Amino acid sequence: MQFIPWRYIASWRCVGCGKCCSYDVVLHFQEWLAIVKNYGVELTVSDLNRFYLRRKSDGSCPFLYNYSGILICGLQHMKPIACKIWPFRILSSPKYGYADDAAYKYRENRTFIYADSNCDGLAYGLPTQEFTNYTLREFVEIAMGLRSAQYKTTRHIRLL
Repeated sequence: MQFIPWRYIASWRCVGCGKCCSYDVVLHFQEWLAIVKNYGVELTVSDLNRFYLRRKSDGSCPFLYNYSGILICGLQHMKPIACKIWPFRILSSPKYGYADDAAYKYRENRTFIYADSNCDGLAYGLPTQEFTNYTLREFVEIAMGLRSAQYKTTRHIRLL
């Protein structure tokens, strides 16, 4: 995994590749509780400090479904924050270096935003205004718990 500062990314759009659904998903306690209540504890795992979604034998998420070649999240109605903000990491310190290029100011908060280079939806280059002012802002608001609804930060499927 290589993390890229957001200032090297022109834009991002979910292409529905499913790569995001093959990572360990860390759950907040309330997210874990809701999943256990609705689907059972066997779809989660834990260690001493954290809760995770259990992965299938192929490494993918148990809530990833393939409908005629279209990958769908079965947790869309209660998707964990870690899933909502992938491929981005919104941090309070520059964990992956390049602090100036990762710094993003939201209101009075200074965050550091990196993207997982494994995501097929990243377009590299100078950040567009749309990406900087709307998409990243939505990711930050979700990470901070200021919003839960997704518009720019999720895949949109056109129905025929």
